[in-house]
Amino acid sequence: MTEEERELYHSDVKAKSDWNAGIRYAEKKAAEQARLEGKLEGKLEGKLEIAINLKKEGVSVELIAKSTGLSIEEVEQL
Repeated sequence: MTEEERELYHSDVKAKSDWNAGIRYAEKKAAEQARLEGKLEGKLEGKLEIAINLKKEGVSVELIAKSTGLSIEEVEQL
């Protein structure tokens, strides 16, 4: 290999390595985002379940909203 060919080869290897590192980083961030969204969905489902149970027990919409952090409109729609 000539010096120029060797430099091109090393440049290509570095570019592929950088590309793969970028892909791994993006996959890691996507997984973290999905995990966070899953936690938030779970928390919301828990709040909704509590709100539904409180509403069935005749607790006021205002108190349910205050206790769960849901809006009055959200509680009314349950």
